[in-house]
Amino acid sequence: MKLTLGDLEVGDAGRVSGYAGGGGYRRQLLAMGLTPGTGLKVIRRAPMGDPIELEIRGFSLSLRRDEAQCVLVEKESCNGAGNCCCPR
Repeated sequence: MKLTLGDLEVGDAGRVSGYAGGGGYRRQLLAMGLTPGTGLKVIRRAPMGDPIELEIRGFSLSLRRDEAQCVLVEKESCNGAGNCCCPR
């Protein structure tokens, strides 16, 4: 089962594994730093679920729901100390 960025919950960590369709978004997402292999963490969602705030490469990035659905991710688990595996 392939997960998209939109499937992750607040607090989940993961790595970008590719893109699903994406149309014109793919180039923009790459320019924003969402390159394959990059670690990220979902910080929060707006009350209606759109946009989604991420922590990636040491900065905060907000994406609309339709953009987030184009990004394929591999979910990563956090260790017992609550420290996520993605880089900060």
